[in-house]
Amino acid sequence: MTGNLVIRGVIVSLLIFFAPAPRLCALEPIAIASNGKSFVGANSKTPFHPWGFNYGNRGRLMEDFWNEEWPTIVDDFHEMKAMGANIVRVHLQFGRFMRGPDEANDAALEQLDRLLALAESTGLYLDLTGLACYRTGDVPPWYDSLDDDGRWHAQATFWRAVAARGASSSAIFCYDLMNEPVAPGKKTEKWYPGILLGGYDFLQLIAHNPLERARGELAIAWIDKLTGALREKDQKHFITVGMLPWVTGWKHMSGFVPKEIAPHVDYLSVHIYPKTKQPEEASTALRECDSGKPVLIEETFPLECSVPQLEQFLRDSRDIASGWIFHYDGATIAEYDAAEHAGKLTAAQAIWREGLRLFARLTPEFAAPVTN
Repeated sequence: MTGNLVIRGVIVSLLIFFAPAPRLCALEPIAIASNGKSFVGANSKTPFHPWGFNYGNRGRLMEDFWNEEWPTIVDDFHEMKAMGANIVRVHLQFGRFMRGPDEANDAALEQLDRLLALAESTGLYLDLTGLACYRTGDVPPWYDSLDDDGRWHAQATFWRAVAARGASSSAIFCYDLMNEPVAPGKKTEKWYPGILLGGYDFLQLIAHNPLERARGELAIAWIDKLTGALREKDQKHFITVGMLPWVTGWKHMSGFVPKEIAPHVDYLSVHIYPKTKQPEEASTALRECDSGKPVLIEETFPLECSVPQLEQFLRDSRDIASGWIFHYDGATIAEYDAAEHAGKLTAAQAIWREGLRLFARLTPEFAAPVTN
């Protein structure tokens, strides 16, 4: 009898491990408010402020562990929800989702289905950011060998495949076409600038040869190409692009000028990390995004400033921004506290904890939940 119970327990555990998260209830669709500069629940008209996290776990890319450690994903989503998040930004690695320029990876898309179901059951919206090539050593050689037209074609195939899975999900908040794309001003042989952060290259060029096009013109052509492909499969969810900010000395260094691309996206997403040594830069960068459309600060954290300085920036930003996304790396405030108690809290972990503490403290003020 004992042996049978053990076997039964193993079977149940395996079923739980491999089963997709249940879709308990649909999240309310989100719409742009009548003022054109903020978000509301499409049915309830309740103000909605995206408030959440860029998702990672111990510095790992999600696809590195989501097959073998699915319970980790589940636990992390519940922890982010418990901290007050209503949105999670996930980064989809191109090389894991594509087998060739015209062939998506069905196994990765099935895991995406699982993630969508988990988000719905947890009550979290998703910012799906695609085309990521953060670990450039994992990028398929065939992808980097394509010319500009071929690369855009493969990127369009990616977005058709992802949008086909996301179209029916109530968990999708938006499709972010790419994290921090760069439009080159002249011919180049690079696809990645080689600027590493935590071992990853978060920037990506959208072309090798501008063909006499101005940088802004090239950026718009690229956005329109991918938006057209995505809209073939999903006509309702928002589309945006994760922009680098205006910066002192370099201005719009990416070639993506907010007021120029605003007519081509549903809302503007910008990444702003205030700097202690350049206190006015963050506010200037945000003002550059004031174009009559909603603005989401899609990345922010106290990396180059103190927590009080970040808090002041966030409070001041509410005149323009309608949402804010911090970072989460798989550990809660309580876990960082435990590490400190054990004498094992690192300087980097201390920064993570202070960022999460600020998030938790501001949640009642900044997050506006939608009534489902």
